[in-house]
Amino acid sequence: MKKLLAISLFLLLGLSFHHLAQAQALPVDEKQKIEALIKKVAALTDATFIRNGSGYNATIAVTFLQAKWAANAANVKTARDFIDNIASMSGAGKPYLIRLKDGREITGRDFLLAELQKLNI
Repeated sequence: MKKLLAISLFLLLGLSFHHLAQAQALPVDEKQKIEALIKKVAALTDATFIRNGSGYNATIAVTFLQAKWAANAANVKTARDFIDNIASMSGAGKPYLIRLKDGREITGRDFLLAELQKLNI
Protein backbone atom coordinates (compact mmCIF):
# COMPACT_ATOMS: atom_id res chain seq x y z
CA MET A 1 0.00 0.00 0.00
CA LYS A 2 2.77 2.45 0.93
CA LYS A 3 4.72 1.55 -2.22
CA LEU A 4 1.61 2.21 -4.29
CA LEU A 5 1.18 5.58 -2.58
CA ALA A 6 4.82 6.47 -3.28
CA ILE A 7 4.41 5.56 -6.96
CA SER A 8 1.17 7.52 -7.16
CA LEU A 9 2.81 10.54 -5.59
CA PHE A 10 5.71 10.31 -8.04
CA LEU A 11 3.27 10.26 -10.96
CA LEU A 12 1.26 13.09 -9.47
CA LEU A 13 4.42 15.17 -9.20
CA GLY A 14 5.26 14.46 -12.80
CA LEU A 15 1.78 15.26 -14.07
CA SER A 16 1.54 18.39 -11.93
CA PHE A 17 4.91 19.88 -12.75
CA HIS A 18 3.41 22.63 -14.88
CA HIS A 19 1.29 23.72 -11.92
CA LEU A 20 4.48 24.38 -9.99
CA ALA A 21 4.96 27.52 -12.06
CA GLN A 22 1.76 28.86 -10.51
CA ALA A 23 3.22 28.23 -7.05
CA GLN A 24 6.25 30.25 -8.12
CA ALA A 25 3.90 33.20 -8.79
CA LEU A 26 3.10 33.48 -5.06
CA PRO A 27 4.46 36.47 -3.20
CA VAL A 28 7.96 35.52 -2.05
CA ASP A 29 7.12 35.74 1.64
CA GLU A 30 4.10 33.43 1.29
CA LYS A 31 6.09 30.88 -0.72
CA GLN A 32 8.83 31.01 1.93
CA LYS A 33 6.26 30.42 4.66
CA ILE A 34 4.83 27.38 2.87
CA GLU A 35 8.30 25.97 2.28
CA ALA A 36 9.15 26.55 5.95
CA LEU A 37 5.97 24.74 7.02
CA ILE A 38 6.86 21.78 4.83
CA LYS A 39 10.34 21.73 6.42
CA LYS A 40 8.68 21.60 9.85
CA VAL A 41 6.78 18.50 8.75
CA ALA A 42 10.00 16.96 7.40
CA ALA A 43 11.68 17.54 10.76
CA LEU A 44 9.12 15.35 12.55
CA THR A 45 11.09 12.19 11.85
CA ASP A 46 9.75 10.43 14.97
CA ALA A 47 6.12 11.17 14.10
CA THR A 48 3.57 9.17 12.15
CA PHE A 49 1.36 11.02 9.71
CA ILE A 50 -2.16 9.63 9.48
CA ARG A 51 -4.12 10.02 6.25
CA ASN A 52 -7.45 8.22 5.90
CA GLY A 53 -6.51 5.82 8.68
CA SER A 54 -3.09 4.80 7.29
CA GLY A 55 0.23 5.84 8.81
CA TYR A 56 3.18 7.30 6.88
CA ASN A 57 6.61 8.65 7.74
CA ALA A 58 7.69 12.28 7.36
CA THR A 59 9.31 11.71 3.97
CA ILE A 60 6.09 10.38 2.47
CA ALA A 61 4.06 13.14 4.15
CA VAL A 62 6.33 15.83 2.69
CA THR A 63 6.24 14.28 -0.77
CA PHE A 64 2.47 14.13 -0.60
CA LEU A 65 2.12 17.75 0.56
CA GLN A 66 4.44 18.98 -2.19
CA ALA A 67 2.55 17.03 -4.84
CA LYS A 68 -0.82 18.18 -3.57
CA TRP A 69 0.41 21.79 -3.50
CA ALA A 70 1.72 21.50 -7.07
CA ALA A 71 -1.57 19.98 -8.27
CA ASN A 72 -3.66 22.66 -6.56
CA ALA A 73 -1.40 25.70 -6.86
CA ALA A 74 -4.21 27.83 -8.26
CA ASN A 75 -6.03 27.49 -4.92
CA VAL A 76 -3.06 28.69 -2.88
CA LYS A 77 -2.31 32.39 -2.60
CA THR A 78 -1.08 32.42 1.02
CA ALA A 79 0.39 30.09 3.61
CA ARG A 80 -3.01 30.06 5.29
CA ASP A 81 -4.56 28.89 1.99
CA PHE A 82 -1.97 26.11 1.90
CA ILE A 83 -2.98 24.99 5.39
CA ASP A 84 -6.72 25.27 4.78
CA ASN A 85 -6.89 23.96 1.19
CA ILE A 86 -4.00 21.49 0.99
CA ALA A 87 -2.56 20.36 4.30
CA SER A 88 -5.57 19.90 6.59
CA MET A 89 -7.70 17.10 5.21
CA SER A 90 -7.95 14.42 2.59
CA GLY A 91 -10.23 14.51 -0.40
CA ALA A 92 -12.44 12.13 1.58
CA GLY A 93 -12.93 14.94 4.14
CA LYS A 94 -10.93 13.30 6.93
CA PRO A 95 -8.48 15.50 8.83
CA TYR A 96 -4.80 14.69 8.58
CA LEU A 97 -3.38 13.69 11.96
CA ILE A 98 0.13 13.70 13.34
CA ARG A 99 0.91 11.08 15.98
CA LEU A 100 3.88 12.37 17.95
CA LYS A 101 6.61 10.23 19.49
CA ASP A 102 4.89 10.36 22.90
CA GLY A 103 1.64 9.02 21.40
CA ARG A 104 -0.27 12.31 21.43
CA GLU A 105 -2.18 13.14 18.26
CA ILE A 106 -2.68 16.59 16.80
CA THR A 107 -4.42 17.58 13.61
CA GLY A 108 -2.13 18.63 10.81
CA ARG A 109 -4.05 21.89 10.67
CA ASP A 110 -3.42 22.73 14.33
CA PHE A 111 0.27 21.83 14.02
CA LEU A 112 0.75 23.96 10.91
CA LEU A 113 -1.21 26.93 12.26
CA ALA A 114 0.95 26.93 15.39
CA GLU A 115 4.11 26.75 13.27
CA LEU A 116 2.84 29.53 10.99
CA GLN A 117 2.44 31.81 14.00
CA LYS A 118 6.07 31.17 14.95
CA LEU A 119 7.43 32.19 11.54
CA ASN A 120 8.96 35.63 11.25
CA ILE A 121 9.24 35.78 7.48
